[in-house]
Amino acid sequence: MKKRNILRELLNEDKPSVSMHVHSIWPGMVEVIGLAGTMDYIEFSGEYAPYDLMSLENFGRAVDLFPNMSSMMKIEQQPRTHLAVRAVGSGIQNLLFADIWTADDAREAVTASRADTPKTGGRAGVGMRRDGGYGEATLTEYIDSLEDTVVALMIEKDSTVQNLEEILSIGGIDMVQFGPADYSMSIGIPDQWDDPRIKKTDRYIIETALKMGIAPRIELTDSNDAEEYIEMGVKHFCIGWDVSIISDWAKQHGAALANKLGK
Repeated sequence: MKKRNILRELLNEDKPSVSMHVHSIWPGMVEVIGLAGTMDYIEFSGEYAPYDLMSLENFGRAVDLFPNMSSMMKIEQQPRTHLAVRAVGSGIQNLLFADIWTADDAREAVTASRADTPKTGGRAGVGMRRDGGYGEATLTEYIDSLEDTVVALMIEKDSTVQNLEEILSIGGIDMVQFGPADYSMSIGIPDQWDDPRIKKTDRYIIETALKMGIAPRIELTDSNDAEEYIEMGVKHFCIGWDVSIISDWAKQHGAALANKLGK
């Protein structure tokens, strides 16, 4: 009954992972990416995109067509516990929590992802959802499945950076990712991507995570930008957004065709 979680397996084996962001909840897009055979998991960026609970289940079903691919959902700041339970219950096995300010926020994210047992200390109860075979899985299988859930945190607020070691020490955090856009706003320099504080913070988060045995993950738009991070010891990347790819293609080829037409 228990499904493989490819991302968890790669983390446990200290192997690299490659993923892609999508805003589209269309199961067909999952199949397109899965058929490419290059992604270890897909991140549904639910913090930004519209969806309903039935569409989450169909997304999870599409992922299940590909035994060597799992999925992740980006969870917005509230209600964390509800969204985490429903995402995992739909078959989306891994969670990326946005807008973490404090250690308490991080604890809430971790406990939302774990079963309510004395050992695991989570808040997730028993549910007749997809992840438990609609009640067919044993409770032991259900608990083990939740233990496999990869918990990732966005590190994107100044307060989070200032208290990073405390936050990463709470236990149960598997991955972290720097969010330079939110961070630039939180320190009062929006859009100033070349400011040395941005690069310094990015490196600090990576080095701290590696020191504490937590995997840093990097977002990229171009695979050529991975080299410097690989040299730092980063093994996990999420590359490309469906909306950005379509936008860039439309701008480039639409403008080229318009120019040929004299528009």
